Amino acid sequence: QVQLVESGGGLVQTGGSLRLSCTNSGRPFSTDFGRPFRSLAVTWFRQAPGKSRELVAALSDDSQITYYGDPVRGRATIARDKDKDSVELQMNNLKPEDTAVYTCAVGNITIVLQSGSVKSWGRGTQVTVSS
Repeated sequence: QVQLVESGGGLVQTGGSLRLSCTNSGRPFSTDFGRPFRSLAVTWFRQAPGKSRELVAALSDDSQITYYGDPVRGRATIARDKDKDSVELQMNNLKPEDTAVYTCAVGNITIVLQSGSVKSWGRGTQVTVSS
């Protein structure tokens, strides 16, 4: 059964850093998503209380395409960790407005960037930035 698992959330002070990790239950993402999904992408979304979900970052399966949302551009890095079969989101210089539930999702890179629509979601991990 496909299951995206996030880790790395927590409480951090303003200006601090966090590293979020998303795995496909220890399997390469392409194991379950590769064939039906050309241009596979692993993405991070976030949703703060009372706000709409927003795309934070996206990484294509071949790592040739990266995307960052405006609020995090310059402070976030998304990258693949081949040893762990994971996609990592490094967030630096965190701000209180970064407080949200961060959720990993998988889908077609073009569709994700155009519409925000994905194929599969993780359960999310809470990030809280204290002021």
